Amino acid sequence: MKLSDIDLNLFVVFDAIYTEGNLTRAGEIIGITQPAVSNSLSRLRNLFDDPLFVRTAEGMVPTPVAQNIIGSVRQALGLIRSSVQESESFDPAVSDKRFRVSMTDLSQAILLPRLFKQVRKEAPMVSIDCYQVHRRDLNIELASGNLDLAIDIPLTPDPQVKQLPLYSHPYVCVVNENNDTVGDKLDVDAYLSLQHIHITSRRGGLGHVDLALGKMGKKRDVALRTQHYLSTPQLVATTDFALTVPKIFAEFLENTVSIRYLELPFEVPHLESHLYWHESTDRDQANIWIRNLISQAYQST
Repeated sequence: MKLSDIDLNLFVVFDAIYTEGNLTRAGEIIGITQPAVSNSLSRLRNLFDDPLFVRTAEGMVPTPVAQNIIGSVRQALGLIRSSVQESESFDPAVSDKRFRVSMTDLSQAILLPRLFKQVRKEAPMVSIDCYQVHRRDLNIELASGNLDLAIDIPLTPDPQVKQLPLYSHPYVCVVNENNDTVGDKLDVDAYLSLQHIHITSRRGGLGHVDLALGKMGKKRDVALRTQHYLSTPQLVATTDFALTVPKIFAEFLENTVSIRYLELPFEVPHLESHLYWHESTDRDQANIWIRNLISQAYQST
């Protein structure tokens, strides 16, 4: 079989099906119809003499052959994409590019107002889609091109994923401005006497604060677990709940609701956040531009 006899677009379809597990959604991502995706899959099956994907109630599940080749296919597509992008210029003033960025609601609250202030000056037609991708899927989403960038905590290193540290912030305790049970300074006993809100994306388990307290043989009273930072401002402003969050978020809350924050009476590792992108976009001018703006926006916090 000669490479010149193979339609390389078939591998773009293969990657989309593998990522989405659905023929219709795969077609939407790459801009072709579902029948065209089915036709491409049929040609791929003939090419590899394997079903490649099996239809189940959960979607199109890859066969062992598909699982074995996906890494090489994505690497090849990434190299091709990189070669094309390096030859392209990027003019933000006239670009209508849409960037796709994975970040938490905390990052969105802190970053987006500062970021878009500059984006609108330099690139009035540029758009950004923000949503949070599960950490275990970030490297795959970046490699497939479904994501341009991700902002998250330090992750397990991947040689194909580049990263840039953005910030490191200490944790503080936020309380209602009118909570007279809390003085101007917290000690451990006063902290433990409060009912707490714990922000976590997990259904169970301990966070940094609880682990630090556990080392001291202490445990706090968690009255509420929630997944989202932005669900907490009104709760703290209207109750006696305490909220332990990075100082950068406490400063954000000060400008929106009636709260005050105090230093913690025990040591907790700082919250670190990094910017991630795939090596295939490392020299892409558009990606470089938005990375620089994000870095500058965080430096102004």
